[in-house]
Amino acid sequence: MTVPEPPAIVPDDKNWTWVLERACPECGFDPANHPRERIGAEIRALAPVYAELLGRDRVGERPAPQVWSALEYGCHVRDVFELYLYRLNLMLDEDAPNFPNWDQDQTAVDERYDLQDPDEVRTHLAGAAAALADRFDTVTGDQWTRTGYRSDDTAFTVDSFARYFIHDPIHHIWDIQQGYRTLDEAC
Repeated sequence: MTVPEPPAIVPDDKNWTWVLERACPECGFDPANHPRERIGAEIRALAPVYAELLGRDRVGERPAPQVWSALEYGCHVRDVFELYLYRLNLMLDEDAPNFPNWDQDQTAVDERYDLQDPDEVRTHLAGAAAALADRFDTVTGDQWTRTGYRSDDTAFTVDSFARYFIHDPIHHIWDIQQGYRTLDEAC
């Protein structure tokens, strides 16, 4: 059996750090409503939402050729949870670390997000969410001011990193819901 070519990916080249300053006009995320002490609890609350979204019919169907399916978004969020655990550990264990670059679009192609098993993605996503939530729960006091640097030299404190991060899985729930609406309307 021949494996089909991976679907085309439109690179996301936006600098999303603006979500630290104002509400997201798409998903409604407002950084002021996400205190750092609640990040662990918020991550835990997101995992069952993803489990439900990844358990639906048409999970692997793209709503448009250039828009990820719910499955592809689920794979991305799973990987974001793992990446942010790695980066959070760097920030807490090293002085002002530089984060290795991560090309999320290339990862989607290389890892064939479009062909992954939704049940496995759900399970893995839940485990990655729990591990990251547990680690955020350990952050206290001056640890919130520790810094790290993205490959484009954008500086984060653990505090800004936490709020910047939490927008991603919240926003992708909105993306998935929009995708399912589009698919439902097409029927």
